[in-house]
Amino acid sequence: MNATTQKQPFEVELDLPVKTYDIDFARIVSNIVYVRWLEDLRLEMLARHFPLDEQLKNGIAPVILQTQIDYKQPIQLADMPMGKMWMKSLESLRWTVNATITVNGKVAASGEQVGIFVNLQNHKPIRMPEALKQKYREQTSPKFC
Repeated sequence: MNATTQKQPFEVELDLPVKTYDIDFARIVSNIVYVRWLEDLRLEMLARHFPLDEQLKNGIAPVILQTQIDYKQPIQLADMPMGKMWMKSLESLRWTVNATITVNGKVAASGEQVGIFVNLQNHKPIRMPEALKQKYREQTSPKFC
């Protein structure tokens, strides 16, 4: 695989349809919708790489600590946005994901979320689950032919 086709760790892509209830009084997608789209992307990433039901069986769950979104151009009702998210970093206690939302190949918004995993009984942060760390290492280690 060459550099132009290589994907980012845990990369997922989703169509993000604009609904009539997503439009605000200025006739553009409301800012809060972007947060929902980041959630949709993150849940898809987890479904593929570290399913939520598996986490819950182990008594853990992800928690968002920070969300940052940079709005670059408005999205309207007739637009067909595409979202992409990937794992930027995975540390011992926290993870960071990045995302872009594009319309017709142009970036309409970019975002970043920082989170942790918590123990569901005491709500305290836990170390990164080993299965997730291993999968991340497999996707980020150099591949030799």
